[in-house]
Amino acid sequence: MRMGKLSDAIERRQQETTVKTESLIRGRGNTATRENNQIFLAGKSSVGGAYSQKLVALTAPNSIDAENFKILKTRILFPKDRQKPKTILVTSALPEEGKTFVAANLGVSIALGVKEYVLLVDCDFRHPSLHNMLGYSNKQGLHEYLTGKVALPDVIIRTRVDKLSLLTAGSLPDNPPELLSSTLMEALLKQVKGRDENRFIIFDAPPSQLTAEAHVLANHVDGIIFVVRATKSPREAIRKSIQTLGEEKILGVVFNGYSERSKSYGKYYKKYYRE
Repeated sequence: MRMGKLSDAIERRQQETTVKTESLIRGRGNTATRENNQIFLAGKSSVGGAYSQKLVALTAPNSIDAENFKILKTRILFPKDRQKPKTILVTSALPEEGKTFVAANLGVSIALGVKEYVLLVDCDFRHPSLHNMLGYSNKQGLHEYLTGKVALPDVIIRTRVDKLSLLTAGSLPDNPPELLSSTLMEALLKQVKGRDENRFIIFDAPPSQLTAEAHVLANHVDGIIFVVRATKSPREAIRKSIQTLGEEKILGVVFNGYSERSKSYGKYYKKYYRE
């Protein structure tokens, strides 16, 4: 089992002063390329509200937490023993393990790169929260697209982070597994996979031990990031989840809330950047 292959990500509320990130957020990417990437960058931008403080890749870019996501990004973009994954599922065994925290920060971290485009998709119809992380409403999104009520470009949000788009979950459906196994969902995945190596789609999926949705999506993605809440996640639930999702699809495991390691390296990190 490839447990612990990826970097630890630590979810906690930041007490640091927010750092201005507009210089990092805007002004990147080729205009002509953007025009031709309808699925990654919607035709209209949306101002949105404030970022969640948990979006450390933007609100605390010089923190250890943000650095952990840069390391995680590097492991994904430059894999040693497999092809670069372009479609990535982020899930956990049980609720409140930090999967949305990991999905959002990973997406932002990748999009802040030189040429990478990212589409974040909220597939957690039962408890959608990606929109809160980025400061947007959830009036309509993936549900409305999959039921044929709207066209895909009309529900993709061009966020304030250049090269990062968001597809929220939308209104709550009665049949999440059926929607995610529909032909429209399959078509969306095929569109993304057909694009070049610098386009990524990250799915925030519900917990795999409580719902069927993660298992439906696992069949169609290139890789899975499994989030484990330190000292909380039962080992048996983790083992069962990884087995049923497909061990060969697991890119690695992110240990969330593992504070001891953060404390031990924190003093070195701060000293290094002060000098």
